[in-house]
Amino acid sequence: MLKNSKVLLSAYCIFAAFTTYFCMFAFRKPFTSATFEGLILWGIDYKIVLIIAQVLGYGVAKGIGIKVISEVKPENRAKMILAFIGMAELSLILFALTPAPYNFVFLFFNGLPLGMIFGLVLGFLEGRQITEILGAGLCVSFIVASGAVKSVGKLLLGWGISEFWMPALTGLLFLPLLFFSVWMLKQIPPPTKEDQAERSLRQPMSAADRKAFFNNHALGLIALISVYVLVTILRDIRDNFAVEIWKELHITNAGIFTVSETWVGLGITVLTGILFVFKDNKLAFWINHIFIGFGVLTIAGVTYLFNQHMISSFSWMIIMGLGIFMAYVPYNCMLFERLIAVTRQKSNIGFLLSIADFSAYIGSVIVLFYKNFGTATISWLSFIKYLAYIIPGFAILFLLISFGYFRQKLSNTEKT
Repeated sequence: MLKNSKVLLSAYCIFAAFTTYFCMFAFRKPFTSATFEGLILWGIDYKIVLIIAQVLGYGVAKGIGIKVISEVKPENRAKMILAFIGMAELSLILFALTPAPYNFVFLFFNGLPLGMIFGLVLGFLEGRQITEILGAGLCVSFIVASGAVKSVGKLLLGWGISEFWMPALTGLLFLPLLFFSVWMLKQIPPPTKEDQAERSLRQPMSAADRKAFFNNHALGLIALISVYVLVTILRDIRDNFAVEIWKELHITNAGIFTVSETWVGLGITVLTGILFVFKDNKLAFWINHIFIGFGVLTIAGVTYLFNQHMISSFSWMIIMGLGIFMAYVPYNCMLFERLIAVTRQKSNIGFLLSIADFSAYIGSVIVLFYKNFGTATISWLSFIKYLAYIIPGFAILFLLISFGYFRQKLSNTEKT
């Protein structure tokens, strides 16, 4: 039945992917709703230590994923998702059982398996004529889920659950729904012959395949990934230190995380829908560049308006989030999907996204160390406003380099 209706297939895939990745966030983000005030390790704020540990785990996973995710066979994806999330939950339990502050190591082992999940879920969706729509649904999940699970974490803290047990308990609450959504993913049929003709066949990649694709487009990929690194740094600070930023803005109710990210998610759903309209892969690739550029300029523009007291703090956080995700979301399926389709060279999104994520998380860790040791006296609110001016300028520069490189590189390719 799913094979015979694009509308039904789209709705089914979006629900399955959205729900699976939404549930994954229950094992990843709840700890950031706590502040862990007063705890210091090696001269570093304990919450920063926890975030660095998890991000390092995530980053290592992306490095491993360059090989593992690009080579995984379709029949193994569902089993791997469940196994990796089981490992992540076990790490959260050990985090709760081990005395602080030396329990931070278990956040590394929590991030390590979770860093593989996106590529596995995306593998069910890529290489289809409707991939943009499916990808938009998947990407909205990590926008909305991040806020929602932090709200759940805040509620558990309000009920007297300790900051150390709250992350594990939040994950357990989402386990039943996770099992159901992964089962749904497993029922998704593979891409049709029509999908393969329009978007190219997606196959596991060997080391030689990976090297050939990257070397063939090295300068353009480096420029594109540099933009992604910069945007991810801003996204991570806004996300991981949302509690501290909202507190400085004098908004402290638990529901603010869900409300703000729901608005951002709805906006991104509408805006990314525009990208599906363009059938020609090369044109869509250029439109993605423009879309990303508009997003990073929005970040700087709305921050200027906020500093001039022309908009409210709530509006600033929402519109800045919208700008961040306008620049961030295309990388998570649309941009690389179109690049692979227009080059027709053997590749898959999991490979390219693993490289981008690996680079981005290294960048995030470097910035966290800089914040702790170089600008420790600056609040998170002041820090993110500072970055909101600096990052867009560099991002636009790298985006122009990418545009110029690929314009020349793809000039002889036919419309696809």
